[in-house]
Amino acid sequence: SLPAAAAVAVAAAAAAFPSIHLPAPVVVGRRFTTALRPSLPLTKATHSHSHSLGSNAIKRTVEELNQGIADLYDSSSPTWENVWGDHMHHGYYDSGLSFWNALQTDHIAAQVRMIEQTLAWAEVPEEGSGKPRCVLDVGCGIGGSSRHLANKYGSEVKGITLSQWQSQRATALTASAGLSKKVSFQVADALNQPFPDNQFDLVWSMESAEHMPDKQKFLQELTRVAAPGGRIIIVTWCHRDLLPGETSLKVAEQRLLDKICDAYYLPAWYSPSGYVNLAQSMNLQDIKSTDWSDHITPFWPAVLASVFTWKGLFGLLKSGASLSPPYTKICICPGRKTLQGALATVYMVQGYNIGLIKFFLITACKVA
Repeated sequence: SLPAAAAVAVAAAAAAFPSIHLPAPVVVGRRFTTALRPSLPLTKATHSHSHSLGSNAIKRTVEELNQGIADLYDSSSPTWENVWGDHMHHGYYDSGLSFWNALQTDHIAAQVRMIEQTLAWAEVPEEGSGKPRCVLDVGCGIGGSSRHLANKYGSEVKGITLSQWQSQRATALTASAGLSKKVSFQVADALNQPFPDNQFDLVWSMESAEHMPDKQKFLQELTRVAAPGGRIIIVTWCHRDLLPGETSLKVAEQRLLDKICDAYYLPAWYSPSGYVNLAQSMNLQDIKSTDWSDHITPFWPAVLASVFTWKGLFGLLKSGASLSPPYTKICICPGRKTLQGALATVYMVQGYNIGLIKFFLITACKVA
């Protein structure tokens, strides 16, 4: 069960966002709710990175974004693994679950279910000649999806990440699982992949596309390395499509996305229709897409709750441990990027609840 601090934190988040329905007896003060909202640094970098729709997010170059992502995951991944295991993505939940029942769900099982539901939706064959033999996991984290895919299909899997720590940890976990002959990892940029053309039967991107500063180049790279007839699957965060007559998001919506960009080192957000248009422009076949926002609603409140568990709090402290010169004194303080990312979960909850953030899937095949 959730410790008291976590329950209060979750109740506060729920009270702030009306679409989450709490049982009648729960009453939370607005002052505490406001205190949960992190104050992010507003200092602007001197270099410019273009954000669409009038964004005021911190301006970062591609190099700054990549380094920030690498540093964020280097510092936060150990905490995440300790609390959530080796899958670093949303879980899949039945729609319509009550808020409290959803929080009591086995969230690690829900993450595995997300992989299985995605594969089933994309109609990836489990046997026969269509079964993937060679798989690329783009943004592999610590290899949870890679190992799952290798076990499920008997495939050779290669994973890439910007985080040195993730690559090393994924390699160690894979060795422990006895999968080193099938699964390997390396540090690489998804926009400049170190693979030849036409190599992979399945190109898998589970929640990494949102980090890509050039979505067109990203999809071009996925298409390039996919084998003829190979399938591409992208699962990502998007902002909502614009309504007829709109030329941009509302100011308040863009401000909320800016805060998430600042915390998670994200470039400009993309819309679902933007991904569909890109896939069509690259002559991919069998394009289909869907919105699973209703199936991931419990995830971010659960992440927020986990921050306030003993495991979560200890992990935050540990993420800030450093050995200071002259290397005789250990300094322990919450890792700034890890803490910033943890507290920004409030913004993700809010974004989903107001319909701004969409959990989007798109799949397509390369021309055979």
